[in-house]
Amino acid sequence: MFSQQPWYHGNITRSTAEDLLSKAAKDGSFLLRDSESIQGAYALCVLYQNCVYTYRILPNEEKKLSVQASEGVPIRFFSVLPDLVEAYHKENMGLVTHLQYAVQKEEEPEEESEPISLPPQLPPRNFTSNEGKDGNGDPCRGMERGAETTQVSISDSYLQRLQQIDLSNLTEDHQKSIQDYFCTSLCLDAEQVQNGNPTLPHFRKLTLSICKNLNSEISRTLPSLEALQKVLDQPLSPGPGRLRNQLSVDANQSVAFRLEQLTQLICSIEDKIKYSVFESVGYDGGHRRSLIPPVTFEVKSESIGILNKMYLKVDVEGGKVIFKKSKDGPEDKYFVHNKILQLVKLQKLKNRLVLVLETEKEKTQRKDFVFDDTKKREGFCQLLQQMKNKHSEKPEPDMITIFVGTWNMGNASPPQNITSWFLSKGQGKTRDDTANQIPHDIYVIGTQEDPLGEKEWVDIVRSALRDITNISFKHIASQTLWSIRIIVLAKPEHENRISHVFSDSVKTGIANALGNKGAVGVSFMFNRTSFGFVNSHLTSGSEKKLRRNQNYINILRFLNLGDKKQNPFDITHRFPHLFWLGDLNYRVDFQPQDAENIVMKIKQQQYQELLAKDQLSTEMKEGKVFIDYEEEEITFAPTYRFERDTRDKYAYTKTKATGIKYNLPSWCDRVLRKSYPMVHVVCNSYGCTNDIMTSDHSPVFATFDVGVTSQFVSKNDLSKDPQGAIKFMNCVAVLNTKSKTKFFMEYHSSCLEKFVKSAEGENQESAEGSIKVRFGAQVELTPLIADPEYLLDQHILICVKSTDCDESYGVGCVALRSAECSYTEFCIKLTHHGERTGELTGGIQLHTSKGKQSEKLYDFIKVGDDPGASKGKTGDNTKASTTVLTTDINNPNYMGVGFKSNNQAERGSRTMAYSAKDTALGNISPKKTGYEHSTSSPSGKTVAPVPEDGQPPEMFDNPLYGSMGGSRGNKDQLSPSDAQFAFPKTDLDADRQPPLPVPRIRSYTCSETKQSSTTKAISSSGLQPQNINKKPVVPSRSEGGIAVSGRPPVPVKARTGQPQEPPLKPRDYRDSSELPSKTRLPARTGQTKDVHHEAPQPPKMGRPLK
Repeated sequence: MFSQQPWYHGNITRSTAEDLLSKAAKDGSFLLRDSESIQGAYALCVLYQNCVYTYRILPNEEKKLSVQASEGVPIRFFSVLPDLVEAYHKENMGLVTHLQYAVQKEEEPEEESEPISLPPQLPPRNFTSNEGKDGNGDPCRGMERGAETTQVSISDSYLQRLQQIDLSNLTEDHQKSIQDYFCTSLCLDAEQVQNGNPTLPHFRKLTLSICKNLNSEISRTLPSLEALQKVLDQPLSPGPGRLRNQLSVDANQSVAFRLEQLTQLICSIEDKIKYSVFESVGYDGGHRRSLIPPVTFEVKSESIGILNKMYLKVDVEGGKVIFKKSKDGPEDKYFVHNKILQLVKLQKLKNRLVLVLETEKEKTQRKDFVFDDTKKREGFCQLLQQMKNKHSEKPEPDMITIFVGTWNMGNASPPQNITSWFLSKGQGKTRDDTANQIPHDIYVIGTQEDPLGEKEWVDIVRSALRDITNISFKHIASQTLWSIRIIVLAKPEHENRISHVFSDSVKTGIANALGNKGAVGVSFMFNRTSFGFVNSHLTSGSEKKLRRNQNYINILRFLNLGDKKQNPFDITHRFPHLFWLGDLNYRVDFQPQDAENIVMKIKQQQYQELLAKDQLSTEMKEGKVFIDYEEEEITFAPTYRFERDTRDKYAYTKTKATGIKYNLPSWCDRVLRKSYPMVHVVCNSYGCTNDIMTSDHSPVFATFDVGVTSQFVSKNDLSKDPQGAIKFMNCVAVLNTKSKTKFFMEYHSSCLEKFVKSAEGENQESAEGSIKVRFGAQVELTPLIADPEYLLDQHILICVKSTDCDESYGVGCVALRSAECSYTEFCIKLTHHGERTGELTGGIQLHTSKGKQSEKLYDFIKVGDDPGASKGKTGDNTKASTTVLTTDINNPNYMGVGFKSNNQAERGSRTMAYSAKDTALGNISPKKTGYEHSTSSPSGKTVAPVPEDGQPPEMFDNPLYGSMGGSRGNKDQLSPSDAQFAFPKTDLDADRQPPLPVPRIRSYTCSETKQSSTTKAISSSGLQPQNINKKPVVPSRSEGGIAVSGRPPVPVKARTGQPQEPPLKPRDYRDSSELPSKTRLPARTGQTKDVHHEAPQPPKMGRPLK
């Protein structure tokens, strides 16, 4: 067999082949590997002048092999590869050079054998063939020769047990049948097993005899139940994945199998009839839906700087939030769900929340609340999001919640109560008690070293979820590889939304042949969004991180999930959302003598120093594994290796035959995720349990809010809509390869009728070990639908391929939303089989039909800093524009992608926000939150408005609202030019007019030189209330244009010889008898009614603030 040939390397990757040839460093060095693009084909790789040339070897219909060499050379066919290789050792065969030096395989280090948990098997065959064939005709007597055998002892022990059981209530014929089986027939079954027949025919005969009447009753009952099921099933379950239409009526089937069918059928009928009856009478309780009881939160509301205690009662089922002054007192006021426009979670004040409410038509009100802690705020937000989702008028959800859990069970049965796992209780980022009653839409549970049967484990999980949520979850899918298992459960109402379910497994144990290590995966579509989940158990041992990295690569290459049309891509590119969970077995890189010090730091909850040596984090940062996956911050203790039945002590030593082995406490159990760019995904919890102690691992949980799409139904006549276009231009790829070939690009997307190929690129010189390819021709793609409601949710997968062997040299992804506003440049990483292979830059322009996207349910919660929140004032904003600096909580990056618009944005910034609409200034209307696209660039950078004279306004701090630096949102989103404002130097002359406040933009004001000294009103920003009139605060004298204490001062009219004064604090009305007036002056001519006017002030300048 040619697999033993030294030049054949099997299914190694293209990049690995190039590395091996580069190490050989001789012209004429060669090797053969399996083709990545065509099954059954091979790739011949040849080194010449430090470049690698690849030739495809293809089989024809007769299985004859030929090389795709240079044109003009006659094609020769070979029966086997060794003959082909021998022939191409000759010159002038059409290759760049003839084959000379075979590159040998790299010898893998021998793996240390680990304890292997074999999969569940039949009882062992403990007798030899000679013992079973004694010649006496009695197999039991024959097995007695020599030492006593196991089989005889089993027969005797069963007979002894039988004598101890009271059989008086059994019929005589049943008693005789059981006794006869254990006396003689058990040994006959043993002989059958020995001869290769594991069906135990005599035991089957016994059960059929005992269940004779039951069997006939089942045969009589099943057709009636099937008829009843068909009546109920036809209108309610048109989709795939239902119970089999025709159950077995074969009386020869085992009784256990037929009883299981009967049980499943009865349960299915019960569920359907209950669903039908509940639906007809409008009943929403019971097992089908979860009723969330009202929850009350104690909060503090700030008014004129004074904190007042009050209570917020959230009634999810009733769809309203009630404001109360005392916990048991009467309702003060309430707001129904459609009057609560938005929640803004402040970043700097983690326990603070802003509610944007609709009070009257086109009037909004901001309510600022302080919760006891961050968890209470998160619980409140989750309840309100659940309320919004529950009472939404949308026919299909655009956001779901997913629970992802992983647990190495340590080959031990679970405890009676495992609900804390599904409630996200324990250490780390956990769920608040107030959100306990909120069920997730989908539960994905991964286990390793699982000793239970699949059905038994599914029943345990479903029972635990039923106890928590009062919902009977549907079993969607499961996959098991030895003791590695993944199961997926979903709410009953989502059963018809889930389709295209696939599952697969990959072995990565010793020689990739044993399933004690490996991965199982499940994928499915939820409406129009596809999900992938992988549960893996990687190689153990602190010193084997490279082997773990290779496990990951093998799983990526060979795990077959998802749409078959996406086969050119590995699973990291097939799904908008991919979750990777399991016992990844990465350890902390410390010496064994550091064990006690590690335990001490864990007790002190000093995790950062330990996480700095976490192997997985290090390998991810260096781009060696899990490229561009994301993991929520770890704030919980290492989950391995505990002493069983306690979580207070780590058992970090293990005695083996070779000596003492150290298993330092480590974060072995992890949950990672990878999503397409600019999709909505938020991690709400990530931690481990404290009270599940049967294993040496603790269960880990993570919960996510994930945006989903549905089948698009246009409100317009698609035939009349103009044709859309997606244009790619000026694309340049830099590939990490030594291959000497030409390249082209393929564009794949579900919004295209079929994939599109570009013209061949032009190769240019680049750095050593890489090549630059310029694709000068513009590529225009025609989407199936041009409506922006559909198109802005789509993504384009770009694959760079070689012309010689049609193999991928890297794949990247671009979100069409990035080009929502204008032509946008992008820079994305290219990866292939889990390895970084280069980068691709270019520009994208999108043409859609008229219209815009509707608001998504997940837009209800934003994250940002409210410049007015620290003032604690409340009031009505009439047509007020909000400047709450919200941070887009969509996926912030994907493969290092960065966008820039009009050639001005930074490239490749991982912290750059994608969506212009989520970071721009905008208006909150009573119906929805809109965003001003005119004030932002597609890169997500806010563009300040420019006055009519074309000169940018001069910026300075407003003493009423504090430093502008404190209200600019996430500092990571600022480009260097935005991080600090530069102020022009001005001459201090007596003729300078004082600055005039104008409507604020975000948290700073604009200063312009005016001839009039009339003081204009300052309009509120964002959610700042406007119903309170107050006397203007006059800034103190300071030197204009010169920064004091690191902040720009307030420019005012300077006096000659006036010494510079330090900036003073804003005025605090609590220390003054002057209170804001409650009356509102009529609007002046020429002023908009949006601006609230203030009382005229005496001509007094420079009065110090109190």
